[in-house]
Amino acid sequence: MAITMQAEARSNASKGSLRKLREGGKVPAVVYGKKLESSSVISLDEKEVLHLLRSHPNAIIELSIPKAGKQPVMITDVQRDALSRKLVHIDMHQINMNEEIKASVRIDLTGDSTGVREGGVLSVTLHEVEVQCLPNDIPESIELDISALGVGENISVGDLKLPKKVQLTTDAEQIVVAVLAPQKEVSEEEADEAAKEDEKAAARSEDANAVDEQ
Repeated sequence: MAITMQAEARSNASKGSLRKLREGGKVPAVVYGKKLESSSVISLDEKEVLHLLRSHPNAIIELSIPKAGKQPVMITDVQRDALSRKLVHIDMHQINMNEEIKASVRIDLTGDSTGVREGGVLSVTLHEVEVQCLPNDIPESIELDISALGVGENISVGDLKLPKKVQLTTDAEQIVVAVLAPQKEVSEEEADEAAKEDEKAAARSEDANAVDEQ
């Protein structure tokens, strides 16, 4: 089900007007699309956008655009301030509900890994994958059960289970998650012995060099 949002028109793009807009709880945005005569320059409610980005950033939005009516759109780019991380600008694209599109989908790990219980270290290398399907078929997330994952084992993109109408476009060989063997902890005695061996090796090397020089 699409999420509904209301856009407001804006025309003045000066730095001062954009600053006042953001101070008033709004986010500048632009909507691009074939059915729009030109790109729609709008503003959105900051709280609504933040909630959407936290809950379902790839959701289909039924956006009410001044002079263009309700249009199905998706967020394609989010710009944030490098220091404060506050929203600076949003790019949106109008979509055709009858045409397949590509979208990124979050991977949700479930279960308690056997390998982690045995002392292994969980390493997550991929948090989302790209899929292709009709807009209404985009899953909110993809669940991955890691309960049976042991030490030294991994799960790749090709092992993910997707709905029938959804195709993966991410490389199937990419590793999503793995359980690494725990690194051996070296005791103080072992560290001292290793240091002594290094010193002995260095001494032997010096003696050998002295003989060569003679």
